[in-house]
Amino acid sequence: MRLHADRESCISGGRCMATLPEVFDQDDEGIVVLLTPTPAPEHQAKARKAAYLCPARAIDITESPTPD
Repeated sequence: MRLHADRESCISGGRCMATLPEVFDQDDEGIVVLLTPTPAPEHQAKARKAAYLCPARAIDITESPTPD
């Protein structure tokens, strides 16, 4: 999994940070800061939830292909 946070789209909702503070933070203006673009396996479910909860849809997830 790889994450991308679009700071231009962010409306400072803070739901990502509240859901997964190990991966998301906010700057002084409340705009999303991505702490790591590749969350640990134990954080991936919450990363998906954070993306789903984002009111601006500013978080994109790219899933890694599963090896055969």
